[in-house]
Formats: sequence, structure tokens, C-alpha cells
Amino acid sequence: MRERIGILTGGGDCPGLNTVIRAVVKCATKRGWDTIGFLDGFEGLLAPLLYRPLDYKEMDALLFVGGTVLGTSNKGRFAAKTGHGESNRIPLDILDQAKTNIQKLGLRALVVVGGDGSLSTAQQLFEHGVPIVGVPKTIDNDLEATTITFGFDSAVACATDALDRLRTTAQSHDRVMVLEVMGRYTGWIAVTAGISGGGDVILIPEIPFRYESVCAKVAEREGEGKHFTLVVVAEGAREHGKDYVTAGDAGTNREARLGGIGAVVASEIQKRTGKETRVCVLGHLQRGGAPTSFDRLLCTRFGTRAVQLIAEQQYGYMVALRPPDTTAVRLSEAVGRLRSVPPNGDIVQTARALGISFGD
Repeated sequence: MRERIGILTGGGDCPGLNTVIRAVVKCATKRGWDTIGFLDGFEGLLAPLLYRPLDYKEMDALLFVGGTVLGTSNKGRFAAKTGHGESNRIPLDILDQAKTNIQKLGLRALVVVGGDGSLSTAQQLFEHGVPIVGVPKTIDNDLEATTITFGFDSAVACATDALDRLRTTAQSHDRVMVLEVMGRYTGWIAVTAGISGGGDVILIPEIPFRYESVCAKVAEREGEGKHFTLVVVAEGAREHGKDYVTAGDAGTNREARLGGIGAVVASEIQKRTGKETRVCVLGHLQRGGAPTSFDRLLCTRFGTRAVQLIAEQQYGYMVALRPPDTTAVRLSEAVGRLRSVPPNGDIVQTARALGISFGD
């Protein structure tokens, strides 16, 4: 009987998931292994088992296709993070069921592709005796153990393109345009796209803002004869002394849904400055579509390294990028460690040197 490995995609979708699946299946096939894909994230591990064989011949079409052919879920019985990122222990009976089913399928190992929440679940499964290899995925780029996560570059490209388009309408109508982007509790998308797209104000979770400072920047531009302003707001940005703005109740066994800060900021700017202000919430556009060439290469490197780790029986590890090479780090050392934008780091200093305001 040929050896088999499994793979699943957990958490929110993002560009590049299919590319990782492709790389894992192709490399496994070259080693003489079969690959099965579990459907709907970790839920596919439980009865009734949801999985399907992944055929080598169908993989070529996945290189540039967004989303995940396996489906995914960021809630349910395997939620290791809830609320505002609080850790949650998965019930032992759930872990037992998953482990038993993996053993019945005769899997050499399971590849888990996901962000901090999914990899925290993977760590609990590993501690429970399941051979696991992790692949870091999140558009938020908030995992400390890797220099960059796949999906981030594609999300930034989407946000930068949006700023390019918003600039023309802002100039045409002498408006303030507020763009709300994803990122959860970090501002990597906002600050990277904000600089790349010529933003004038960038509001991120790491630097609490004051409306007086934001409006002062709008007034400064008016005085320079620039009658429009581009404001980039990370979904986790907070006014000084205030809490996160959420898009509704977190519900059971899932993390809080951030969102809505863009509308709040736009309303306050218009009220304080009298400038016509509009808001654009980029939302899930950042998660969809084909991955950039950078992400396609990174996903391919991550997928092939994951198979190599399985061959070497390095279980309980996550693939990471430490330029110029990929490497492996322990899952236990990778999860629960948020990689934030350094408030005094090079990227923020670069923005400030250009005259960009962070509202502080």
C-alpha cells in the first residue's frame, strides 16, 4: 500500500492556498506518496469524514487559482482562538476523534495550512499525538516566526490598486477618501499599501490616533493647495483611549469580527473639517483572486519544504521564510506570538519622512 499524507486549509481564505496544495501534491507524488485533502478545514477530520483524493493531474490548473478547492472554516469545534485572540483549549473528545480518524486512514502526517488560529489547533493536535507539519498563511502577515506569510503580498497589491483608483476620484471632487483595509490587530497591510499607494494618513493598531492630528493633516494639505486627502485605516485601528470597533457579536467558537472603523473615521473627519468625505471598505476583495507572482513562488517553496519535513519526520514544525532560504520552526514557538508593526521601525520612519501622518 502506498504511503499517504493529508492536507487541510483552515481559517480565512486567501490567495495562494491552492498553490500550496498543488506543491504538496506534486512533491508527494514524486516521492511515491498519495495525498488526500480534508474538506471544510478541521471539521473534515470528524465523522462523517469529509475528504477526497488529490490527483496529480489536476494540480497544474491550481497554480494561479484563488481560494481553496478543499474549502475552509474559521469557526466550529476546532476553534483555538476566540474573542480578541484569546486562547481556547479544544475538547479532548474532539482531539481523540480526529486522531483516531487520521490513524484509520493510515496517514504518515497531516499538513495544516493556516494562520495563528489554525496553527494553534495544529499544535494541540500534535501534542495529542498527531504528526503535523504547518504552513503559515494569512494576509495579515502577523506571524512572528516567519519573515512573511503568503497571501500578504496579494492583499497589499489589491489595496494599493484601490488607492490608485480612489486618488483619481478624490482629486476630481476635492474629497477626503477613507480606505478601510484588513489586518486584524496589526497594521501591515495598511502601512505597506499606504506608502505604496501614496496615502496621506495611515491609521494602524500599533499607534493609537487622535482626530485632532488627523484633521490637522487634512488642513495642512488644504493650505498647500492640495484639496484632497487619502486616509488608510486598518480594521484594528483605535482612537487613543478607545476600544476596537467591531462588526457585530463574535458568536460562539470564533474570533471577534473587526470592522467599521473606516465609517467612524470618515464621519468624524467630515464633521470636524467640513470636507466632503467618503469611505470605501475593501473587505474580502483582499482575500480573493489569483495570487501575485511573489506569492505563487512563496507558496510553492512552502509546500515543497513541508513535504521535505514529512520525509525527515520533523513533526510539530512549521515552514518559515528566513531570507534567502526557507527553514523550519517549532509550532510551539510560532503560535501565539503576534508580529506587529514596530512603531519606531524603519517602515514607519520611512512614512514619516515622506510627511505621512499616523494620527498621533
